[in-house]
Amino acid sequence: MDEIHRSPALAVDAIALRNSNSGTEVLLIRRGMEPWKGKLAFPGGFVDIGEDPEDAVLRELLEETGVSGSNPEVFTVRGAPFRDPRKHIVSVFYIVNVEGSSKPVAGDDAADAKWILIEDLEREDLAGDHIEVIEQLRK
Repeated sequence: MDEIHRSPALAVDAIALRNSNSGTEVLLIRRGMEPWKGKLAFPGGFVDIGEDPEDAVLRELLEETGVSGSNPEVFTVRGAPFRDPRKHIVSVFYIVNVEGSSKPVAGDDAADAKWILIEDLEREDLAGDHIEVIEQLRK
């Protein structure tokens, strides 16, 4: 009996934070592609075959923002089967250390990359379930 083995795709997202005079800021990208084109999101993407997810999150952060990160630590995992319209995607969100003075520059499939006050973010600004991660960070 031939059975196609189907598994969820694995993705990673980088959570980079810094303190400013106005409060805590998070490094976000503006999605340049569907789904959620034009919405804000954490820098991230798919883990390549043979790649450690910790290496993938640092690679994606650099590719999408030009910012180098270090010491990724798992913050949360999101994996609801219909959280992404493309397919079942499980994403590991990592807190990543970055230099607070880093100046992000959009790259790869990001239309923009910038530091944004965490308190200014609204549900309608963000892609997918990323507002739920923002709400966890606010606690």
